Amino acid sequence: MTQIEREAMEYDVVIVGAGPAGLSAAIRLKQLDADLNVVVLEKGSEVGAHILSGAVLDPVGLNQLIPDWKAKGAPLNVPVTQDNFYMLGQAGQIRIPNAVMPPLMNNHGNYIVSMGNVCRWLAEQAEELGVEIFPGMSCSEVVYGADGEVKGVVAGEFGKNPDGTQGPNYEPGMELHGKYVFLGEGVRGSLSKQVIAKYALDAHSDVQKYGLGMKEIWEIDPEKHRPGTVTHTMGWPLDANAGGGSFIYHLDNNQVYVGFVVHLNYKNPYVFPYMEFQRFKHHPMVAELLKGGKRVAYGARAISEGGYQSLPQLAFPGGALLGCAAGMVNVPRIKGNHNAMLSGIAAAEAACAAIKAGRSADLLEDYETEVRSGLIGRDLRKVRNVKPLWSRYGLAASLSLGGADMWLNTFGIRLGTLKHGKSDALATEPAAKHKQIDYPKPDGKLSFDRLTNVAFSFTNHAESQPAHLQLKDPAIPVAVNLPKFAGPSARYCPAGVYEFVGTGDDMRFQINFQNCVHCKTCDIKDPSQNIVWTVPQGGDGPNYPNM
Repeated sequence: MTQIEREAMEYDVVIVGAGPAGLSAAIRLKQLDADLNVVVLEKGSEVGAHILSGAVLDPVGLNQLIPDWKAKGAPLNVPVTQDNFYMLGQAGQIRIPNAVMPPLMNNHGNYIVSMGNVCRWLAEQAEELGVEIFPGMSCSEVVYGADGEVKGVVAGEFGKNPDGTQGPNYEPGMELHGKYVFLGEGVRGSLSKQVIAKYALDAHSDVQKYGLGMKEIWEIDPEKHRPGTVTHTMGWPLDANAGGGSFIYHLDNNQVYVGFVVHLNYKNPYVFPYMEFQRFKHHPMVAELLKGGKRVAYGARAISEGGYQSLPQLAFPGGALLGCAAGMVNVPRIKGNHNAMLSGIAAAEAACAAIKAGRSADLLEDYETEVRSGLIGRDLRKVRNVKPLWSRYGLAASLSLGGADMWLNTFGIRLGTLKHGKSDALATEPAAKHKQIDYPKPDGKLSFDRLTNVAFSFTNHAESQPAHLQLKDPAIPVAVNLPKFAGPSARYCPAGVYEFVGTGDDMRFQINFQNCVHCKTCDIKDPSQNIVWTVPQGGDGPNYPNM
């Protein structure tokens, strides 16, 4: 095999991912030392193109990073005015009184935002400070130094043929080297996954858990619009099939975010998370809100749900994991952006101090300490038992026992930490143990088929490149996953990427990678762990406008 020769560029800090964690790190580095050379690499076509979040933003991280953010025009325009919690049945709902909810669940002082637009604004602040930001630059490889440390990344490789060979317009990309490399790729990032495995960063942590979050933006009847209203639901339609719930956030311009989360530790391989989301919108409470409106955008992404006990070692030789690359979501609050920003700030402060001391490419132990003992650690420790309680004992126990545990933690009383058990992939049981689920056909008004909705994610992949969804063993989908698990990839993917085509001996597994919205669910939930999500060429994937 011919060794690819690449040019190299040297920086003080290389940051992979222009999300809230990466951009916060870049800004804080330049605030601390304007002479530092900092670069941010983003695989999306622009900053924000691959950002999808609920999102109700706790501004604690932004307050630390840019205290005068209001004066500088940050797009936090809709403060939360009302919190609603409902338990749904098929035909009705019961409201859970706010008074019984632990104080940490209160959204007073938070804002309903588009995190894509928040990141676009953060990128402007970073560039004003001299940060170099390169969108459309997928980071496809980790570059290691002579002592096994992370030295940099390869970015901007283009022009491969579908079989992986170099095409006529092949561009090898560049190596970007840093004294430290921050990985802020988000959930199940491809480079983060490699680094965690290489350095066994998860050797002493619990298994990571995940959910699949799906979201639509709707324009609704102005008479039904209540800016600042936050609604969360649990129960129907998931019931005993899976854990999860919904969110409905009223932002400005007569728009609402309608979202649905399915925990990926469900046992029944016939569960179809996307269709659970579509069915949810036919609940009378939701249908009445959306009636007469129109869906204007759709997207999906995985959510890290393991919490405090699932945090891997955050610092590795030559760099650090930021935000959701490590898993910093507070599951009951459905919030992780604040912790992502705080992690970026902490990593920047640790790296700046190290560089000033003449260090490079070593372990940023101060970052590790700050995350675990500071605001992030305190936030995650309070809710560490809610997810394992839900997984073990179901929704009712999660509400009662989980709620009690959060109240006790609020008063500083800790009763220990529960384990998560199996990975989400191993939680999948053989189809023979379960019954198929009959999902109603989408009506085209409130509910939609996957391919129609994927068009509203504005996803595009050049077909001439290799598929970025790779199989370790091409035989396993038809030989194992179809007969044993009823081919769950045809259902767990929220974008219709995977299909079983043909019958009998002519059955084959088809990957429609052009549809992929980069949610990473396949990499997580495949029961044989046979699908590996890698980055496509830069700029490809969804192009979310206001997610």
